[in-house]
Amino acid sequence: MANNTNSITVVGNLTRDPEMRYTANGISTATFGVAVNRSWRNQQTNEWEERTSFFNIVCWRQLADNVAASLKKGMRVVATGRLEQRSWETEQGEKRSVVEIVADEVGPSLVFATADVHRVERSGPDGGGGGGQRPQQPAPVPAATQDYGDLGEEPF
Repeated sequence: MANNTNSITVVGNLTRDPEMRYTANGISTATFGVAVNRSWRNQQTNEWEERTSFFNIVCWRQLADNVAASLKKGMRVVATGRLEQRSWETEQGEKRSVVEIVADEVGPSLVFATADVHRVERSGPDGGGGGGQRPQQPAPVPAATQDYGDLGEEPF
């Protein structure tokens, strides 16, 4: 049986603040761009060369809400998800198509930064928000006083 899944992970810097939108059903979605730099030494010239690739990332439901509340242009992130192609026709009848990353997970890269993580209450049956309701995010609880008993595990 063939494996029909695809998976991609990118590490790069946000090129713009996440943009929040809502579907007609009220489901939240956030989109943002990531610039991924690759550098190497040219063997002939012994000079460093660099190339930048740009990727559009789409997040849904609770992930979208959390991304929009947490990330800003310039931040370095790690995003993993799947590649998906989307096609549409413009009002002028031109056919357009784009390949984007539909994210399963997005987080800050901690190579050059630190992060202060706050747990939010999950909403919806799958923990993914949606259902037409914008989830309420509780006030952050300082890590030293946060109760991890309901998770069945200790923090990192």
